[in-house]
Amino acid sequence: MNKIFYTSLFVGVMLISNASAAMKEKLNKPDFTQESLSLMELINVRHSERAFNPQRPIDNQTLSEILWVAFGFNATGKRTIPTARNEQKMNVYVLRKNGVWLYNAKENQLEKVSDENAIPFTVAGGQDFVLNAPIHLIYTSSDERFGEMHVGSAYQNVYLYAASKGLATVVRGMFDRDELHRVLRVPNGEMVLAHQPIGYPY
Repeated sequence: MNKIFYTSLFVGVMLISNASAAMKEKLNKPDFTQESLSLMELINVRHSERAFNPQRPIDNQTLSEILWVAFGFNATGKRTIPTARNEQKMNVYVLRKNGVWLYNAKENQLEKVSDENAIPFTVAGGQDFVLNAPIHLIYTSSDERFGEMHVGSAYQNVYLYAASKGLATVVRGMFDRDELHRVLRVPNGEMVLAHQPIGYPY
């Protein structure tokens, strides 16, 4: 009886452990050795692009660097963007066809929030071109006064990174906010402020 009980307990613990691991996706560390254009050159070529190649995915290394420039921690232990009073009241979510993920910069990992494909909820105003992008960033904030400023700093960093890598991106303010709030399970007082699809151009 005891043997059966402990065997069942062990199997149960293993199943829970495996399920927990499946809910997290470790990201690569940013590669700081890559050659790139100068900051002035990047600003000069930075632009919005609305045509994405759905056949070309974004790899883990590129995704990790996109998230790091958006809201990671730099060499000084500070965020890669400034925030008012250093309160850091912002979150970055990643939408992919396999679900919704919250970026945990401290652990350098993605944490699954939902298995639902929330990408269709980013379509508004007939702008269905977003459906071709493999990666979508959703920026949220609970800071009513400075949240939009924080988000703007984050997506501008992503714009510059995209320019350095030949990626296509555009920032958008049109989406189904209610559905995104539901599927992202944002806490009370937190609001979706911007959407940024990212992919490779044709």
